[in-house]
Amino acid sequence: MLVSKNKGTSLYRSSERRSLLRFLALYITLVTLLLVLLGVLHYKSEEKLMFSNQRTLLSNYANEQYKSIKLFHNERYPKSVIYPRNSKFRSAIHDLSGEEIFSLMKHKPRHFGRDIYRLKETIHFLKPLDDSYYLGAKYLFIEVDEDLSWKDDAIKDIMVYGTLTLMVMAIFGFFFVGIFLRPMRDSITLLDDFIKDTTHELNTPISAILANIEMMDKNAMGKKNERKLARINIAAKTVSHLYQDLTYLTLSHNRKSKDEWIDLKQLIQDRVEYFAILAGSKKVTFTLDLKDSALFIDSVKIARVLDNLISNAIKYNKRNGSIIIVLRKQYLSVQDTGIGIESEKVNEIFERYTRFNSSEGGFGIGLNIVKSIIIEYELQIDVESILNEGTTIRVDFLKGTIDG
Repeated sequence: MLVSKNKGTSLYRSSERRSLLRFLALYITLVTLLLVLLGVLHYKSEEKLMFSNQRTLLSNYANEQYKSIKLFHNERYPKSVIYPRNSKFRSAIHDLSGEEIFSLMKHKPRHFGRDIYRLKETIHFLKPLDDSYYLGAKYLFIEVDEDLSWKDDAIKDIMVYGTLTLMVMAIFGFFFVGIFLRPMRDSITLLDDFIKDTTHELNTPISAILANIEMMDKNAMGKKNERKLARINIAAKTVSHLYQDLTYLTLSHNRKSKDEWIDLKQLIQDRVEYFAILAGSKKVTFTLDLKDSALFIDSVKIARVLDNLISNAIKYNKRNGSIIIVLRKQYLSVQDTGIGIESEKVNEIFERYTRFNSSEGGFGIGLNIVKSIIIEYELQIDVESILNEGTTIRVDFLKGTIDG
């Protein structure tokens, strides 16, 4: 699985990011629903206002047409059978049972119980007539083409004011997110400061322990003391590895990279030998399948990559487990037979301060350093893991390699 690129110095763990995403999703959903509701209310309000204005206008048209019908009935009918017309509207008359008597309308009326309604692109107005039944009519309908300018204006208002409201709410959202993240930032900053202070205090005692172990005459001590010395050596190298990670983490931003061609095969062999005593304490064996390859990279940084991959393969391996390291011209892979990682948590392993086994030591910064170096040199890293079976981490060099 390809691990997506992100900043190696990300301040947020996956659970914290998920909380943030849930907060943002809820906030955006609520804002969207609010804007939709306001838009619908504004649209309905404009529609209601339009009907109110049309009701007044069409009521006047209906009164005007009713007078024409009355005049036509009293003075010209049945000599003339030409129904009164008006260029401002179309009309129709229906009898008491609702049957059509005469109509000039585009669409037949649909409602006899509503005074005004929309039908397709027109508006209908109903005026019940008195019991005089001029021309036999009981119902008078007035029809006009709907003026859609109100709808265009309403939509424009919704878009403009909706956008402005969304921008204002977005500003508030960023403000709320800042408040939401502040405790996490403070916690991470406090932990970073603690690591920096701790790093300064580790150098002298670690160097002294390792130097004295190397100078001790193993031939002059018994096997019991040799085993004790081996345990001290393991502990000292573990702390030394942690110190190197902490030093890189706190001081790397002040150090200028010194890229050069690094013999990866020789470097891997050296680092495996360095970790041999630590692997031996868990009876973990190495299988090396190494071909000649070189990479143009800073020696300190590639050492940190290898040390952390090998160290984690040992740390999270099972007792009597194995580690297979494969090196080719274009890639390096480290496979262990360890505890593995749940598939949904694979992407979290490169995040700072993330550990999946509280019984193992460390601050959870090693693979975060690996990822930051991978990103810096535009390499690619893939992780495949099966819970309780093991993990394989592969680094593809893509470019910058030569045959050794």
